Amino acid sequence: MGSWAGPSKGEIVKILIRTGALKFGVFTLSSGRLSPYYIDLRLIPSFPAEFERIMEAYEGMAASIRGERGFDAIAGIPTAGIPFASVLAFKMRAPLIYVRREAKAHGRERRIEGMLLPGSKVLLVDDLITTGNNLASAADSIRAEGGVVEDALVLIDREEGGGGLLANRGIRLHCFLRISEIARMMLDMGAISDEEYQAIIAQCEGSAGPDQRG
Repeated sequence: MGSWAGPSKGEIVKILIRTGALKFGVFTLSSGRLSPYYIDLRLIPSFPAEFERIMEAYEGMAASIRGERGFDAIAGIPTAGIPFASVLAFKMRAPLIYVRREAKAHGRERRIEGMLLPGSKVLLVDDLITTGNNLASAADSIRAEGGVVEDALVLIDREEGGGGLLANRGIRLHCFLRISEIARMMLDMGAISDEEYQAIIAQCEGSAGPDQRG
């Protein structure tokens, strides 16, 4: 990205630590799978300075995608992805839409909120990706209404197969950090124990296929 002066990966990891966005314990994910850690990026907008730096990371990645392949609109994935998508769309001067988890039972009964023109290339934006099911479902809804989806952007990839699922749907995944990178940096900083580090890595290795590593 040339002279882009956005945050480093290390700075974003420190933000996750400072805001308490990474927690350890036993958590049930939306997929129903148990996890020894949980990333709660819904906390980030409550910290304006940290939110601004994370949005600079999103903006840098989105600018790269726009320069390489372009996009006409940005779609937020509810609910955690909507604050990031909203600010990104404003910064990029791009139309914003968002995708409901379920179609409304009244009005137009659509899953898509906002103006989606047929043939518009839409960049999906979420906070993170685990299995990829939410992003894939959103892509299906957008495509069903005439939109084109080729790229998805998240801050963190939990490396649990989501990238592979999207690839099978013809969607490129872009992430600022992978959980394995975060775990290694936190271990090197002394922010987590070796046992916590191993638990994170085991979570990745136990669910992602070979194409999801490296």
